[in-house]
Parts: sequence; structure tokens; C-alpha cells
Amino acid sequence: MKALWCEQAWLEPGTIAAGVRAEVDDGGIVRSVMPGTQAEPGDLRLPGVVFPAAANAHSHAFHRALRGRTHSGTGTFWTWREAMYQAAGTLTPELYEELATAVYTEMVTAGWTSVAEFHYVHHRPGGGPYAPHAMELALARAAVAAGIRLTLLDTCYLSSGFGAPVQPEQARFSDGGAGAWLTRWKSLRDAVGAHFSAAQVTVGAAVHSVRAVDEPGLACIAQNLPAEVPLHIHLSEQPAENQDCLAATGLTPTGLLARHNLLSERLTVVHATHLTGKDIELLGQAGVTVAMCPTTEADLADGIGPARALQDAGAVVALGTDQHAVVDPWLEMRALEHGERLGSGERGRFSPAALVQAASAGGSRAQGRAAAGLQPGLVCDLVALDPATARTAGSDPGQLPLTATAQDVTAVVVGREVLARNGRHTRLGDPGTLLAAAIARLDEAAHLRRAES
Repeated sequence: MKALWCEQAWLEPGTIAAGVRAEVDDGGIVRSVMPGTQAEPGDLRLPGVVFPAAANAHSHAFHRALRGRTHSGTGTFWTWREAMYQAAGTLTPELYEELATAVYTEMVTAGWTSVAEFHYVHHRPGGGPYAPHAMELALARAAVAAGIRLTLLDTCYLSSGFGAPVQPEQARFSDGGAGAWLTRWKSLRDAVGAHFSAAQVTVGAAVHSVRAVDEPGLACIAQNLPAEVPLHIHLSEQPAENQDCLAATGLTPTGLLARHNLLSERLTVVHATHLTGKDIELLGQAGVTVAMCPTTEADLADGIGPARALQDAGAVVALGTDQHAVVDPWLEMRALEHGERLGSGERGRFSPAALVQAASAGGSRAQGRAAAGLQPGLVCDLVALDPATARTAGSDPGQLPLTATAQDVTAVVVGREVLARNGRHTRLGDPGTLLAAAIARLDEAAHLRRAES
């Protein structure tokens, strides 16, 4: 056993206790929690206020290369997507491993200790194969280097829209059919299981969207994907998707998933921004997880999703960073509540405790992982906040989720290891330096690619 001592700590169901000492086993699982105690010699001491670490429910690591480059002028999600395709076209396994390592390092220093990576850049530009699972194993190595727990959501992407063939810029996303994707997915799961600890890397699955996988493909995946595997899908992010789905199938995207028996507790729907009342009822009755990405949904002008209504209906809300315009769990929590306030005209739609639950336990559920926190049986993934910065000074400790930012994180613990202190990764250093180098290499590769073409 190894013990740690927290000056103050968030304990279930959302109270703040002083002098919390916890014993942690070799697997990084909390075995005992004793509030109101003094530290003992040899304890890892965490000053400030300690919270369960955040679990990122939705990430596209390569989108981080677009931060600060898509904000001038006007446009919509659909025009932003063109820049995203250009970034995807430049990736190689080597470049992606370097970029993802930097992105995951940024996540860890901000307080995210696990991530669900929604991954669809499988093949070479044009669709030709790499060595088996080259892109996927690059992401796994990146996660190991940064020390973040990775749920790799290998994604089925077969169409540019309701049966239309993929466009040239999407060719590297497609396996040609749902059966071929499942064959590759099973091989990937075996390869990851042979080389990585499940505590570090696991393989889940995703359907990109109902527009990208036709009904026979949905049926094939519903029938053949093992029932215990987490399954994610982008759902109703844009009104155009809903309109096209109704025209093609007579159903909303949620209704189409229900038709194919894909609504269940293992499903995570991402965004779920534009839903009907019936959609909300179906998702709630099935007990799905809803991965809201409030800063991305604001940046892309997606709209404000019905988070409160979904949770009231029975769904579980989680939080993700999606395109990484922001990599900060505290700002995602705040944006979730602020969106609800703007849409409803009411304050306190999600309590601070409910926001912590969404950022931590909700994300763990989406990843198919055990939750983090200071409670026997939970994973010892923790984040310590300084309660006396210019942003947090004077805050009630229990209300820090609505005042703190990643700048206030003083320590991040993964299992029993301190992986970040004051914005620096203890193994890899400054994430900004890593990101600048990785993005510069991507820019150089993109320049050469344009010159060759």
C-alpha cells in the first residue's frame, strides 16, 4: 500500500472534507479513505483542494492542430470541416504519434487522466493500407508516453452521406464495408491486448454517424460487435443531418438507432444537440451516455444541446473536448452550466457536484472504465487545485468547478504517480513546447504535400 494525504478533498456525494488520507494498492485502486486525519511520514501530500480527475469522453487528437487557425471570417460547421480534412490528409503514423503525445500531455496537465479517442484516420491518403494498425498503435504509444488512460474508439466510416460513396478526402477513413471494418477491429483489439495493459489502453468502437454508415452497416454492427464493448456515435450535431436522415429513412437519427437496437447503456451519443422530444425520451429510457462538448459546440456554432432534459429523462451526461479549441475540464463544466442558463433563463441547472460527476464519472462510463475518486474501490486518479489564485481566491471549495481553470491545477495523480505539477508534465515537460514542435512538423509536411501536388 501507498498512502496520500489531501489538505482538502471532494468526497462522494459532493462534500469537501479536511485532512483526507487514502491508502492505494499497487494497481492504483483506493482501498481506504480516512477524513479528519494528519499526514504520516512517507505520505504523498497534496495541498489545496483535491477532486476526482476528469475523464474525457470525446477527443479527435489531430483537431488540436486547428486551434487558432479557423476563427477568422464567417462560416459554419461545414466550412470548418474542410480545414479539418486538410489536417487529416497530412497525418502519418509518425506525425500523429508526435502530435497525439503532445495533445495527451496537454490533457494530463489540465486534469484529464483518461480519454476516449474517436479515431477514423485508419489508412493512407487515397485509402491504401499502412502496416497493420499503424495509426492506431501510434495513438496507443502516445497515450503510454503521456500516461493517460486511452479508450481507442476505432470508428466505422463508410459513406459521405446516406449511401453516397466517400469523397476523396474521406477515402483514408473507410474500410469499404461494415464487415471489413469489424474484421480489422477484431484484429486491432487482439493486437492492443497483446501489447498494452488494459489499465492503460483498451479498444472500443464507434460509428461515425448515421450519415456515414448505412442501414445494412448499422445492422451488421449491432449484430456482431461484442455486447460489452463501448460504442460511440456522433448524433444530431447539425440540423442538416436530421433533415437528410428523415428524407432517407423517414426517421430521426435517434429513431434510426432505435430501429436497429443500438440504444443501450453501452452507447454514448456525442453532441445530441438537435433532438426532438421523442428523441430525448428514447435516449433517456435506454440509459445512454451523452457526451457533451460545450466549448466545441460553441466554437462550431452547433447550438446548445438539451443536457438537463436528457439527464432528467434518464441519460448520463459526460464531457469531452472534441476538437480541442479548449483543453480544460473546468471550462467544459462551466460551459455546460452556462449553456443551460442561457437557454433556460435559470441558474443552477447543474450543481457543482453534478458538474464534477459529468466531468469524471460520466466520462469514465463512456470509456467503459471504473470511475476515479477518493472512495474505496475507485481509481486513484486525482487533480489538486490551488484555492487562492486570482481566479479561485474566496471561492467556497465546493464551488471551485465554477471558478477554477486548468491554470489553477497544482498536481495530477494517475494511479499512484504524480504526472503533472503546475502545468508541467513530470516526464515530458512543457506541453506547449511539445505542441509547437509537433504542429510545426505537420505544417512542414503539409507544405511539402502541396508542393508535390
